Amino acid sequence: MTELTVTDMSCAHCEQTVTDALTDLDGVTDATADADTDTVSYEGTADTDAVVAAIDDAGYTVAP
Repeated sequence: MTELTVTDMSCAHCEQTVTDALTDLDGVTDATADADTDTVSYEGTADTDAVVAAIDDAGYTVAP
């Protein structure tokens, strides 16, 4: 499992938006977002750059 810090999530809707963006991505088999801890965890073979781009396209920012 890979974990990233994602800013700008503030509610369950935000969590679902990010989770949906990642599970729609080829190579991601599971994803969970948590607005309380500002984290996104995912499993799979997707390239990290593609995951970051999907989160960005959903309107959220991956912290460095």
